[in-house]
Amino acid sequence: MIFRAALLAAAVAFAPEAYAAPKTTLNVGMAAQDVGRLDPHFAVSTIDRTVVAWMFNGLVRFKPGSMDPQTIEPDLATSWEVSADKKVWTFHLRPGVKFHGDYGELTADDVVFSLQKAGDPKRSAFSADFAAFDKVEAIDPATVQITLRDTVPSLLGLLTNYSGGFIVSRKAVEKLGDNFARAPIGTGPFAFASIAVNQSLELESFPGYFRGAPKIQKISYRFLPSNASRDLAFQNGEIDLEYGMQDQTWVDRTRKIEHAVVDVFEPGELTTLSLNMSQKPLDDLRVRQAIAYAVNRPELTKFQGKDVAREGQSVIPIGYLGFTADNGLPQFNLAKAKSLLAEAGYPNGITLKVIHTQLPSMLAQMQVLQAELKRAGIILDLQVVEHATYHQMIRKDLSSMVYYSAARFPIADIYLTQFFLSRSTVGTPTGITNFSHCNAADAEIDAARHEPDETKQIALWQTAQRKIIAQMCAVPLQETLQAWVRRDDLDYGYDLKGSLSLGPLITETTHFK
Repeated sequence: MIFRAALLAAAVAFAPEAYAAPKTTLNVGMAAQDVGRLDPHFAVSTIDRTVVAWMFNGLVRFKPGSMDPQTIEPDLATSWEVSADKKVWTFHLRPGVKFHGDYGELTADDVVFSLQKAGDPKRSAFSADFAAFDKVEAIDPATVQITLRDTVPSLLGLLTNYSGGFIVSRKAVEKLGDNFARAPIGTGPFAFASIAVNQSLELESFPGYFRGAPKIQKISYRFLPSNASRDLAFQNGEIDLEYGMQDQTWVDRTRKIEHAVVDVFEPGELTTLSLNMSQKPLDDLRVRQAIAYAVNRPELTKFQGKDVAREGQSVIPIGYLGFTADNGLPQFNLAKAKSLLAEAGYPNGITLKVIHTQLPSMLAQMQVLQAELKRAGIILDLQVVEHATYHQMIRKDLSSMVYYSAARFPIADIYLTQFFLSRSTVGTPTGITNFSHCNAADAEIDAARHEPDETKQIALWQTAQRKIIAQMCAVPLQETLQAWVRRDDLDYGYDLKGSLSLGPLITETTHFK
C-alpha cells in the first residue's frame, strides 16, 4: 500500500497539468493609457467601446460574432410589436434581469430613463440618433412603448447592444452621478470591479447574468499603449488577448508566434479626413479639393496591407445600405493639387495645425498621410496627444483637420447624420462628429429618414454622398478591418466574423480550453 501511494504521489508530482484547475482569468492587452468614459452613452473610442460591450445589454442585440442586421435577436426584450405605420413600437422585457451589485432588477422605468438619456445631448454622445423619438413610456413594469414622430430607417438598429442602445440602471446613474463614467452598472456578463489609473480596468463575472454565469471569472483589461510592450507581453504569456495593429507586417509576424491565432474581422472602420470649413484656408473649396487630389489612397492601403485594409470609396463605408461609389471622388493627381493651391493664392503651399492621437496605429497612418500631403506643399503640424484627450479636443472644434476612424450600424443614415448633418456640428448643442461644419446635404439626409419607399430612400442617400464630396467636406481615405490576436486555448464561444464594438465580444460562453 505504501509503495502504491508513493507511485501515485510521484505521478501527480510529474503530471501537474492533468490535475490543474481550468484557467478562469482573461488578461487583455489594450493600446491605451487609460479608459475614457465607461458610461456607454459616451463610449466613443475603441478603448471604451470594446469593454463597455462586456458590461451592458440592449433591448435587442447582434448575434455574437456578427454585425448583420438580419441577425438581430432579443436581448433585454423578449419580443416586440410594431404598428402598421411603424411609428409605435411595444417591447416586452425579459423577466428577472438583474443589475450588477445591489441595484435590483431591470424594469421598464430603467429602459425609459436609458433611452431618454441616450437622446439627450447633455447626457449622450449619440443623441442625434434618437431625434425621431417622440416619447418613451412605461406601459407597465415589464412593457415599454416607443412612439416616433417619423419613421426611421432601422429602429432596431438604434436599440441594439451598441452606442445609444445600451440600457443603464436609473438608480445607479442618479446615485453615482459623474462617478458612473468610471464605475458603471450594467446587466451584462461582466461587472466593473476596479480601476488602477494607467494600469488596468478589472472586471469580474456576474453570477446573476440572465443567460447564465460566465465561464471566465475575471478580466484584467491592461493598459499597454506601446505596441512592443503588448507584443512582448503576449509572447511571454502574460496576456491572452491583444489589441493588434491594423498593419500587414504585424499580422504576418504575429501569425508565426506559437499558439497565436490572429483574428481579422469586420467592420471596416472608414477613416476620413474632415476638413474644417469654418477655418481659413479650408473655407476655400479649391484648398479642400487640393487636399483631396494630394491623397494617394492606393499608397495608404498598401502601407496598411492586403489583409487589413481597402481603399475608401465614399464618405460612408463600402457595403452600407445606400452606399455608392459613383460620387465624383477626386483621384490622386499631384499636379492638380498644386495647381488648385496656386489658384487659391497659395503657390508656396500651406501649413495646418492638426490635433492627433498618440494611439500607435492611427499615428502611423497619419504620418503616411502627412508625407503624402507634403509632396503637394500641404504641411501638417501635428500636435500629438493622448487618445482620450484627442477625443475631447476635436469635439471642442480645436483642429483644422480631424483624422477619424469609425464604424456604425450598416445603413447610410446613421453615418451621414453623425458626420455630415449640420445639426451634428461639433460645438453646437446637438453636436456629434460633424467636424467639417458640413451642411451640403441636410435636405437629402432628412428626407431619406422619412422616405417610406426604399428605392427613393437609397437614391436620396446617394445624392447626399455626391453633394458632400462636391463640397469636399471630408476626404475618404481607407477602411481598416479589426485585428486582434488570442492564444489558441481561448475560445470565444462563437465564430467571430464581425463586432460593432470593435473588439471580440466576451460572453458567458467564452472560455479556456
